[in-house]
Amino acid sequence: MAASASIDLNPEMLLAAAESKAWPFEEARKIIARYRGGFPETVLLETGYGPSGLPHIGTFGEVARTTMVRHAFRVLTEDKVRTNLLCFSDDMDGMRKIPENVPDRAALEPYLHMPLTVVPNPFGGDYPSFGHHNNAMLRRFLDTFGFDYEFASATDYYKSGRFDAILRRVAERYDDIMAIMLPTLGEERRATYSPFLPISPKTGRVLYVPMKKVDAVNATITFDDENGEEITLPVTGGRVKLQWKPDFGARWAALGVDFEMFGKDHGPNMGVYDAICKALGGRPPEHFVYELFLDDKGEKISKSKGNGLTIDEWLTYAPTESLALYMFQKPRTAKKLHFDVIPRAVDEYYQFLSAYKRQDWKERLGNPVWHIHSGEVPDVDLPVTFALLLNLVSASNAHDKAVLWGFISRHAPGVTPQTHPELDRLTDYAIRYFDDFVKPTKVFRAPDEVEREALAALSSTLGALPADADGEAIQNAALNVARRIQRYQDHAKKSPEGGPGVSVAFFQMIYQVLIGQERGPRFGSFAALYGIAETRALIDKALAGQLAA
Repeated sequence: MAASASIDLNPEMLLAAAESKAWPFEEARKIIARYRGGFPETVLLETGYGPSGLPHIGTFGEVARTTMVRHAFRVLTEDKVRTNLLCFSDDMDGMRKIPENVPDRAALEPYLHMPLTVVPNPFGGDYPSFGHHNNAMLRRFLDTFGFDYEFASATDYYKSGRFDAILRRVAERYDDIMAIMLPTLGEERRATYSPFLPISPKTGRVLYVPMKKVDAVNATITFDDENGEEITLPVTGGRVKLQWKPDFGARWAALGVDFEMFGKDHGPNMGVYDAICKALGGRPPEHFVYELFLDDKGEKISKSKGNGLTIDEWLTYAPTESLALYMFQKPRTAKKLHFDVIPRAVDEYYQFLSAYKRQDWKERLGNPVWHIHSGEVPDVDLPVTFALLLNLVSASNAHDKAVLWGFISRHAPGVTPQTHPELDRLTDYAIRYFDDFVKPTKVFRAPDEVEREALAALSSTLGALPADADGEAIQNAALNVARRIQRYQDHAKKSPEGGPGVSVAFFQMIYQVLIGQERGPRFGSFAALYGIAETRALIDKALAGQLAA
């Protein structure tokens, strides 16, 4: 996932890149078009993070996707232009509400509206504040992925004077900024609005108060503190921060940002950010607006609510590459981000990986794995899918991966944890995922009379097959059983012999009765991996009423 130190500038690949329609290349071309007259010393791509809660996967997604754009840009410019990815944390923002997913919420109540880097760390440990802790959690994960990035703290930038020049300019062009902002606000808000948020010298809180005076010459603001006392503060040195909309535009102008993506919820404000950037003498960056992630109820995921998945939760049950794939696919489509999307993401990643080596360069540059691995795509052989592993765990009740490897090695001679470490890694994930999400929801049902006859016939047919029959032979045998049973005949489909095809209800019945799940992988592949004798024994248990019991 990291941006590679060097890029293989294969001529055939470069030609395909010039025509690629993959979205990272489309975004990279916007940056190139921005500098028709020549590039600056460094092209700056930025991502933003609000550390009001623990980092979630949506936060990671911005960095992953921006890295993909950065790599596409490097390819299109033949790696002749220096780039930098800045991960900016707005950790000077006041804590407007206490997150729901932190310990001892009551202990944080006295710190409401204080900058996040002043709020005590509720998680304990070595980090001096809530903001520092959450920043560290973000960096830890980005470092795990090997991202090439520079981390920036708003607190550090404001207090070190890095933003002093732009803050003076906001004071100088205060009326211009207000002319942009006021039409976007309601009548009550307009009466008290100011782009400056002073930090109270008395309480340390971030204040949303009207300005009594803005002195552009001396770069100071005058306002009434919480106790009614009139205070004059310099806008420099971290005594003041900007409201979030002006902060966007001012940061772009101060740092010279060339590209930034953000969620759909920022879309309506994009014009405001741009206008403020221009008013401060900057040039707005190129934008990419992505759709929001949703939880299992279809609601937007939130750091403060803690709904949806955390970064660590995904990585407990699946490899990092599957998460990167989920970020790459259809970024402008709203997608559910919950535990049940993980197995499909895992298998799709390995499907794309398998296809890559058979593709030409045009297809490769549209393949997500090229973007996930920044062009350095590994060659991985995966003889068993993640879905099959999950069902193998389910059928065998295996909680020890050595048991799983017994099935795998018998099914694929010569395949061992040593020869296939990637598959070995997946067995651990499969056991954890099954124990936490599949096992608690398993509901076996007893077969009715028609289903009993179908299962008995299936067992008898399987018994006539060679013990080492492959998945295709087993699948065909199962289809032949179903075609003879009226309930499972699908006259909208045709069998190879011209008769009726087989309804999906037949295989749904098998998984409901034998596995206790609504769906599963291709039956033939599962039975070949699990073993014909073992599959027949499972049928016997179902017919004896032992599974449903």
